[in-house]
Amino acid sequence: MRLLEKLKARFAGELKPEHMRRGELGEQAAKRHLQQLGLKFLAANFHSEHGEIDLIFREGDCLVFVEVKTRSTEGWTRPAAAVNARKKKLLSQTALDYLRRLKNPEVKFRFDIVEVLLGNGDVREIRHLPNTFALSKPYRFA
Repeated sequence: MRLLEKLKARFAGELKPEHMRRGELGEQAAKRHLQQLGLKFLAANFHSEHGEIDLIFREGDCLVFVEVKTRSTEGWTRPAAAVNARKKKLLSQTALDYLRRLKNPEVKFRFDIVEVLLGNGDVREIRHLPNTFALSKPYRFA
C-alpha cells in the first residue's frame, strides 16, 4: 500500500494502529467470555471527562465495571499490573460518572479486570479477575 493510500485509510478509520486492533480484539473476547459466564452486557467504551471504562455488565444486582488488558506477551508482569493507582482512581471517577448518569441508583458495583493473552494474533487465554480493587480513595464511602 502506498503512503498516500495508507494516510487516506488511516484518516478514514480503516487502518488502525496495531495496539488499537489488539485492544479491540481483547475487548471483544472479554465481552464474549463474560457473557458465557452469565453476565449481562450493558455498555462498551463508556467515556466521561475522567476516562473510559472498557465494558460494563450486570451480574444479578451488581454492576460490574471491567478493565480489559490485552497483551501479546506477559513479559515480566501480568497484564493486570498495568492497572496502577492512577488508573484505579480514573476508573473510580468514571464509574461514578456512569452512576450519576443513571441518577445515582442504590446499587452494588465492583471493578473486574480481564486479561486477554494473544498468540500469533489469536486469543490464547482469557483470565477473569473479579472484584480486583475497591473504589479508589477519596471516593470510597467507608
